[in-house]
Amino acid sequence: MSRYPAALAAALLALVLTGCSLPPESTGGAPTGAPERSTSTEGRNPTQEPPRPAAPSERAAIGRPASRAGDGRPQRSSLTIPAIGVRALRVVPYRGAPDDLPGTRIQDKGVAASPHGPRGGVGPGGIGNHLVTAHRTSSTRAFADLPRLRTGDRIHVVAARTRYVYRVVGTRTTSFRSPRSLARQSAAVPGHPGRRPTRAMITLSTCATPEDHARGNYWADRFGNPEHRIDKIGVLVAVRPG
Repeated sequence: MSRYPAALAAALLALVLTGCSLPPESTGGAPTGAPERSTSTEGRNPTQEPPRPAAPSERAAIGRPASRAGDGRPQRSSLTIPAIGVRALRVVPYRGAPDDLPGTRIQDKGVAASPHGPRGGVGPGGIGNHLVTAHRTSSTRAFADLPRLRTGDRIHVVAARTRYVYRVVGTRTTSFRSPRSLARQSAAVPGHPGRRPTRAMITLSTCATPEDHARGNYWADRFGNPEHRIDKIGVLVAVRPG
């Protein structure tokens, strides 16, 4: 009798007793726990953007303490966004919430408004959320092209002879008919009410009137603001002399 059947049986018995299994790659899938990758941050939570190496001019600002990056005090500033042709747009700070009556009146004058306080944000360069709003379809249409901003575009805020450079990392949509959505917009960490901020961020916000009307949504508040806002979120990457 051949000895091969006996050897085969012994091998099978050893396989069962040791609990061996096929290697992960043989199943056609990724090994358990392998990270998923994404090639875009548009529409994603900006605080979850995959890190990338900072340029030499940006390294000094990343992780910079609030006392050096900006103290968060509200102050007049100017806003420049090269990618959409915004040049030295005047930004007026006020105590309030985004697109409330005082903020709407400021925007009606053709400039941008920056709410601060319990329902607003912080000043330029401050740790937290620096909120800036401007009209898109009325007055001087200061933020007419804001929706065209893309991940990686730069936002420059100049205040008290200091230039704060932010990098766009994401896009959000805010509903003015949802208190929860409004809380996420003005949160110290955009999108995360109650989370303690550790870095300086910015939210640029404007109306989504054309998009709302295209969907048949003509709702407006008592100030004439439509339901939805388009928000561009950025993180501070450099602090330079203004």
